[in-house]
Amino acid sequence: MRKLVALRASVVGSTAMLLLIPFSSSNFITSVAGADPAPSESPAQLAVDQLPGELVEAIGRDLKISPAEYLNRAAKAQELGTYAREFRAERPESFAGAWMGQDGHPIVAVTSNEAAQIAARAGYQTRIAPISADGLERSLAELNRWISAMPREAATSVNSIAIDVLNSQLVVDIANSPAGHMLNLPTLLANVKVILSPGGGGANERTPMGGDTYVTARQALKDTPMAEIGVCSFGFNASDAAGRAINVTAGHCDPNAQGGGVNAPVFVPDPRDLDKSPEAGMFTHSTLGDPATGLDYALIELNSRAVRNGLDRPTVRGAGGTTLTITGTAAPVVGAPVCKSGQTSTFTCGVVAADRVETQLFTEDGTSRLVRGFASTACTLAGDSGGAIVTGTLALGITSGSNASTAPNCVEANLVLGPDGGTASLGIPIREIIANANSTGSASGLVIRTSQSPA
Repeated sequence: MRKLVALRASVVGSTAMLLLIPFSSSNFITSVAGADPAPSESPAQLAVDQLPGELVEAIGRDLKISPAEYLNRAAKAQELGTYAREFRAERPESFAGAWMGQDGHPIVAVTSNEAAQIAARAGYQTRIAPISADGLERSLAELNRWISAMPREAATSVNSIAIDVLNSQLVVDIANSPAGHMLNLPTLLANVKVILSPGGGGANERTPMGGDTYVTARQALKDTPMAEIGVCSFGFNASDAAGRAINVTAGHCDPNAQGGGVNAPVFVPDPRDLDKSPEAGMFTHSTLGDPATGLDYALIELNSRAVRNGLDRPTVRGAGGTTLTITGTAAPVVGAPVCKSGQTSTFTCGVVAADRVETQLFTEDGTSRLVRGFASTACTLAGDSGGAIVTGTLALGITSGSNASTAPNCVEANLVLGPDGGTASLGIPIREIIANANSTGSASGLVIRTSQSPA
């Protein structure tokens, strides 16, 4: 789990730094760019009475809405995302952003009254903005180039840059340090607070699945010091054209993600004797801050034993609790409700706070990379990395990082982080992961397993 404490922290289990800004619900950030085209029809979602009890409890606790409203808002967000992509493609200089309002109504921002009338006729609330989303992204690229050319001491003072569409500006988060003060750039502190508490669940299944714990090391567990054993969460299950059963998780969970070997083994931990933990598969591909994509993901090829035990099913859960069946995939839309699973914090919920975030990743050799994803307000703790993020019952992304990584629980995380905007987590979009895996050949024909997948 990449931890982003006080907007700056080292990465658990590696030698990198990943930095993220928290977001305000009154300053939703959006770009609706770069994502793969959405399916022509939104996948069907489960009915309310099919949602697991643990997830229902998390929705009411964290989002303060009913399960029916959660599913409804998730569906509306995907409709908005599709409309926004089409609108932007046709009118790039008129489109200025799109998001779900706190009341659940979709909003489209535009730069002209004419464009506002077009969006209004389509049934959307509108906002007028002075700068298009394309214009803000050009400025973002220019600023990133300027930062990358700075000496490392100065560059590491820039925690992150994001696009604040509502205020038509770039938000630059600067470390409160002498080097940061010398940069004299604006800092925006967010103001989101999500009240969280530990929750229970319904009937539990004993077989492993997405959201459960896995441990990994460069070699056999018995030959690995405890400090070098990584702990992460299984994400979404998938399959490729060759029929391999694959789990999609976080790239930084692979101990060989930055070189130094391949095919690190993955184990389902045996709490009675860690050295006897059964192997569930191995990493076959990992990407961490690739210059072209900025993605953080890995593919675990599940072995026959894991498949026999049902690990390849289209289900996820949190911390061994009740299960959720995945019915399709989705793209991040600002304001859309989301819930994440993880082996530490179970199901927790929030909203998409930004559909595009770029954060700096500094490696031990002194180089820096950009990691790109989306931000949510769902509380995420150490060990949740790689776990599934859903909107409704659709696969949205996997967990990459959090500013609450070192907190013992989500209640304490909000008490500590509340004054600075609350919990903030970084997710990697599942559709971009699938597209990248297929285009690079790392898993040809990769598809997420859903309730419609063959048994």
